[in-house]
Amino acid sequence: MITPWDVTGEIDYTKLIKEFGTHEITQDLKQQIQRAVGELHFLIKRNFFFSHRDLDKILNDYLSGKGFFLYTGRGPSGPMHIGHLPSYILTKWFQDKFNVNVYIQFSDDEKYLIKHMSFREIDHFTYENILDIIALGFDPDKTFIFRNTEYIKHMYKRSLEIGRKITFSSAKAVFGFNNSTNISLINYPALQMVPTFFEKKRALIPAGIDQDPYWRLQRDVAESLGYYKTAAIHSIFLPPLSGFNGKMSTTEQTNAIMLTDDEKTVKKKIMKYAFSGGQPTIEEHRKKGGNPYIDVSYLYLYYLFESDDNKIKKIEEDYKSGILLTGELKQILVDKINDFLYQFNQKRERAKDKIDKFLYNGTLAQKMWNI
Repeated sequence: MITPWDVTGEIDYTKLIKEFGTHEITQDLKQQIQRAVGELHFLIKRNFFFSHRDLDKILNDYLSGKGFFLYTGRGPSGPMHIGHLPSYILTKWFQDKFNVNVYIQFSDDEKYLIKHMSFREIDHFTYENILDIIALGFDPDKTFIFRNTEYIKHMYKRSLEIGRKITFSSAKAVFGFNNSTNISLINYPALQMVPTFFEKKRALIPAGIDQDPYWRLQRDVAESLGYYKTAAIHSIFLPPLSGFNGKMSTTEQTNAIMLTDDEKTVKKKIMKYAFSGGQPTIEEHRKKGGNPYIDVSYLYLYYLFESDDNKIKKIEEDYKSGILLTGELKQILVDKINDFLYQFNQKRERAKDKIDKFLYNGTLAQKMWNI
């Protein structure tokens, strides 16, 4: 089961493409991206982002001079972990390579409705998560971060226009609403669609495949409001440390690498909890080799922490041959993550002095106010 609020069970991504009516990111489409900007991000190359809606039209808009903009978001229900990073990393890459605006929505209202948290808790995590996102290097002149409860007066009218065009029957079918769903949550999807109308251009949304239901409904109503159907590029989920099919969760911090974890905690979690594709003994491993494709340490390196194709290929081959032991593979990952987090937290500290530039970006805020 996959909804914007819950992911359970074994995930068949090929089946999801068919069920959601999306399209596979083909080799030809990858080549088109590479021709447009001179390179291809490894998150796309290695199929972490595997599915799309109208990504080809985004490229056509860019090449024709129409341009596009980016929209992503964060539900501030807790501290962030490494599983949250890929969508923001790819969004920043698109911003850098295509020189476009980014709008980042903080759905503090949704978390209040779903998680039953206090606004005091949500306010705390909103501030902390904003620093996390700024630390990834977004351009403050082309990025506007906003929280729904603060900017609702600028979005409410458009949310009403959207909501009037979507029946409860359609929303129920897409989101699984039932008689116990609170009425505020039923209206929330219309508000989440509003940023796709911030500019008179096509929006591109990099996000997990679980967020796609919002954009299916947006695409039903966009043209009747005089705007473009939104485009999207969908990712798989970074698995939890246990390796079980699903997504990393903030609520299970022993099963996730948090952005706040120190060096000792990172090492302890990976050495103790990261699911291994190795053999039970060193002797067997030397003889038979390991299976990198189920090994969490390898998967984290492949999808997120080792961008060099030659290096990741050597790690894969050495592990399969038995040259590289499980403990050695885990140590490579420990070193990579700790190096990343050291640099990340330095940037995060500096982000405290930049936060107002992102929250009160006059140029982009004006675009929002004039929708």
